[in-house]
Amino acid sequence: MHLIPNRLHAGDTLALICPASPPPNPQTIDDSIRALEDMGFKVKPGKNLRKRLGFLAGTDSERAGDIMRAFKDKKVQGIVCVRGGYGAPRLLPLLDYAAIQENPKVFVGYSDITALHCAFLSKANMVSFHGPCTAAELVEKDFPVFSKASWMRNLTSAEPYGSILEGYAENTVSIMRRGTASGKLVGGNLSLLVSLMGTSYLPTFKNRILFFEDVYEKPYRLDRMLTQLLNGGLLKEVAGIAIGLCEGCDDPKAKTAGEYRQSALDVFKERLASLKVPIVCGLPFGHVPFNVTLPVGVEATLDGNKGDLILNKPALK
Repeated sequence: MHLIPNRLHAGDTLALICPASPPPNPQTIDDSIRALEDMGFKVKPGKNLRKRLGFLAGTDSERAGDIMRAFKDKKVQGIVCVRGGYGAPRLLPLLDYAAIQENPKVFVGYSDITALHCAFLSKANMVSFHGPCTAAELVEKDFPVFSKASWMRNLTSAEPYGSILEGYAENTVSIMRRGTASGKLVGGNLSLLVSLMGTSYLPTFKNRILFFEDVYEKPYRLDRMLTQLLNGGLLKEVAGIAIGLCEGCDDPKAKTAGEYRQSALDVFKERLASLKVPIVCGLPFGHVPFNVTLPVGVEATLDGNKGDLILNKPALK
């Protein structure tokens, strides 16, 4: 049984941190604070929240320090990431996983933050939340009601979420292989999952529902990453695969290239064809406005007959 954090309540204090890259516009941090306050929370900015060091939001020790202070602070009930970008994997050896395990808290972010979700699960046995950050989503005025409602419900309710498609009106979901399977969710950004192979920070894929997405990766690069997972034997262990919305992953020059080039969907079909597990594509998560929040480590059912992902167990207490 994985550790599940306490649910958030109105008026709770959220630590706001940048574990990877800083937002391009520093004003985004102020906007992020206001967005969380407008949602009914108090905000405690990380000590190094406004630091910048090239493409990183401060040194590794500064960013890791903000994570650990947030977990150890008894006045903080949850932790929210401003953005992903690059740099979270650099922090994994610097974190105190025993202290995190003693202080499980809501932790939410995605993209490069995938590295932290994986480490929390493998090293601290803690559920965390793959979901919108503040910079790219929560501060936007046109952030879909669907995504905001998923974020709030996943972080404030102790009830099982059920179907992630509830309230989703877009026609993006397709079934690649039928069948149903249940298992704990593991996954996130495909590039980050592949980057953790060979380390102790990647959770087991055995009997898990693997979910993944990526952004602006050409089909041949998706092929390379899936091939790495196949060659490593990891995809042969999963119970099912849920693929999100891979924004910008089709080759824009494919039709005029003068040679055959696959689409992202072609790659998924060809590389995953040997797996005898249910596979559903186009689910609403990823670097897109329709970005449902997913609890990493929580029991789910992938329904390859209806084309749905159902969260079966509570992610919070």
